[in-house]
Amino acid sequence: MHICENLSITDKLAILTAAAKYDVACTSSGTARGNNGAGIGSAVKSGICHAFAADGRCICLLKILFTNECVFDCRYCANRASNDVVRTSFTPEEVCTLTMEFYRRNYIEGLFLSSGILKNPTYTMGLLYETVKKLREEYHFGGYIHVKAIPGAAPELIEMTGWYADRMSVNLELPTTEGLKSMAPNKSRRTILAPMRQIQQGISSNRLMLSDGKSRYASDRKTIPQKGSAELAAPDGNTAVTGFRRREGRYVPAGQSTQMIIGATPENDYQIVTVAEALYKKYELKRVFYSAFVNVNRDSTLPAVDGGTPLLREHRLYQADWLLRFYGFKADDLLSPEKPDFNVLLDPKCDWALRHLDIFPVEINRADYYSLLKVPGIGVNSAKRIVKARRSARLDFGDIKKMGVVLKRALYFITCSGRMMYNTRIEEDYIVRNLLDSDRNVKNRLGGDITYRQLSFFDDSQEEMFPKTVVRDNSYGVLTGQL
Repeated sequence: MHICENLSITDKLAILTAAAKYDVACTSSGTARGNNGAGIGSAVKSGICHAFAADGRCICLLKILFTNECVFDCRYCANRASNDVVRTSFTPEEVCTLTMEFYRRNYIEGLFLSSGILKNPTYTMGLLYETVKKLREEYHFGGYIHVKAIPGAAPELIEMTGWYADRMSVNLELPTTEGLKSMAPNKSRRTILAPMRQIQQGISSNRLMLSDGKSRYASDRKTIPQKGSAELAAPDGNTAVTGFRRREGRYVPAGQSTQMIIGATPENDYQIVTVAEALYKKYELKRVFYSAFVNVNRDSTLPAVDGGTPLLREHRLYQADWLLRFYGFKADDLLSPEKPDFNVLLDPKCDWALRHLDIFPVEINRADYYSLLKVPGIGVNSAKRIVKARRSARLDFGDIKKMGVVLKRALYFITCSGRMMYNTRIEEDYIVRNLLDSDRNVKNRLGGDITYRQLSFFDDSQEEMFPKTVVRDNSYGVLTGQL
């Protein structure tokens, strides 16, 4: 391990932004907290101003590691202890300076701060806490801050960090306990889930306090006694954080999220979706992110990824994630032990509809909201528009197309005033053949094969690659989650 101590802040930035690129952070702020007029920046509910790199990774935030030094040796991680890479660390002051200067230049709207494990989890969490506290209280930064909670750190530090962060996340890393044991021997499911539960309980407690109209912890605004200072001490005897006070405000107002690596271990899609569903129910997560496995270490113990990074599988999981969160689907609706993986040719919603043709076609002018959501091509927004518009008039196919319904998928599953758009058959083979023919027409117009890649909001070639209707129906729908 080669640790560089005399690097400039620019050199550190180059190393530690590159080290953070595998952390997924493409989220909006999710909070409506504004500025009180005394500081700089704000986080509004409409979200962070997004930008996406050529590979689709989100770069809307200043996304950095505090340090890429790490005492853990996770096989899949580029910063693992056994890798011979240049190591460096920021100081809390340097992170604050970078954040403020980038914000003043309008490069960023917020900060995403993660870290390798420096010395031990508690010591590392103490440094992250000092950083966000300094940013809020000394620099009066009111923008969005997303902080990674370090599994195994002292609970007091995780709690206090939550009063300064908008969002916190604890990486689940791998979907199953067996996968975690094989790929990350220094981590355990217990130490990962403990801070996740703590953050959830803190959010719930704070929500109850605010709903009761009471001042938060009015009787507890005192310095936390340092009887547990041994837990907060680094191996060299230095204390990571001295006495601190509870901060007024909302606790992790944008909620918490997590991330799973997909393809490093042999779990099937059904196992992954079931784990995600359990996390949403038990821990009230805002998002579960899926990161397609990339073998950055070229380690012989890691699986060989045939055909490159499994971006299509990642894409299908994100589509299923939207169905779980907004469309009323359950994991057992989408997959089963007998059918454990998603169809590579059809999105999960189309695949489900084809297996339940007995409930179709759905009458647009009479079906309830949740029945409309089951129809391929009808998203959350378009379903709401349909329900609202049909109160005053009967709708036809032209009307619902203007509302955002993707008719090239929906026409096989709906009727308007009792009739279908075309003379079609409600047969699985017939519908599948026509849906795939539609995709084949797009390929023919492109004049070659299409490879799956992560989408970008700012792809200059997108309008040239796709006809206008295809861009609207496909790319826009995927980015907004309208399936």
